[in-house]
Amino acid sequence: MNIVKKLFFIYIYCSLSMLFLSSCQTQDKIYLFSYFKDNGTDGLHLAYSKTGYEWHALKGDSSFLAPKVSSSKLMRDPCIIKGPDGIFRMVWTVSWTTKGVGYAFSKDLVNWSEQKLIPVMEHEDDVRNCWAPEITYDKKNKEYMIYWSSTIRGRYPLKNQMSEDEYNHRIYYVITKDFNAFTETKLLYDRGFNVIDATIHPLENKYVMFMKDETLYPSEKNIKIAYSDNLIGPYTNASKTITGNYWAEGPAAIKIKGKWIVYFDKYKEGKYGAVESNDLRSWIDISDKISFPNGTRHGSVFRISEKELNILLHLK
Repeated sequence: MNIVKKLFFIYIYCSLSMLFLSSCQTQDKIYLFSYFKDNGTDGLHLAYSKTGYEWHALKGDSSFLAPKVSSSKLMRDPCIIKGPDGIFRMVWTVSWTTKGVGYAFSKDLVNWSEQKLIPVMEHEDDVRNCWAPEITYDKKNKEYMIYWSSTIRGRYPLKNQMSEDEYNHRIYYVITKDFNAFTETKLLYDRGFNVIDATIHPLENKYVMFMKDETLYPSEKNIKIAYSDNLIGPYTNASKTITGNYWAEGPAAIKIKGKWIVYFDKYKEGKYGAVESNDLRSWIDISDKISFPNGTRHGSVFRISEKELNILLHLK
């Protein structure tokens, strides 16, 4: 084979490879939002959007999965991610007081595995809770980090950090490759204030964390940002609030067409809000541009394919 033919075949191979990669990257172009309603007793709810602004409830806004873990049987703060293997993995708050988090997985968001409790804080006698767990995938190490907020009695006693009922949270984490074996629980974020509802996303060669400053006096109750070069930290001091004067919680972030959108629960007003940014520094309130199903509470946002959406649209 002469050099011209070799170059021709190399060109064809590279072109097809780029086309394939481009197709894979744009396949998941539907946005899905997982959420709960009321106290979380009926389980997982899902809504979809093609723009990231208008969200439509699926399955008549009925539950996709009823909670079965813990005596409380709640499914609050459901966080779902789609792994590199195409499997959807979900963690959630199972109770106001349990020392673990719920976990289940699915190939299609319809048929789910058996639910199990991951006892991430069972070793802490004085822990009060495990709230708002999330999952972030580490592409470099091919593993998952599960993280959540907990209050450990007496661990951080400063009164000006307390929220209602003397909760004083910090963010903790474990690492897993298969959701069967887990590393020792470690502290992920402590910058001297009461913090809950962390969600972490890759950002070029670093990571960005959105979290709620839960400080009650002087009142914060808003969403802030921190950064780290590594998924497991250390993370920087928190930024100024990006959500203004709202009492905001449950941030869910996604980048759409070059813009970051952070959705959040305006829990005092009983509705959802959102802010938008091109650079993660300057934020515009777009709450009047978005719509969610009535009663939507703290969840997560992720991408799925049109084929996966069509399956969900035909459910009754």
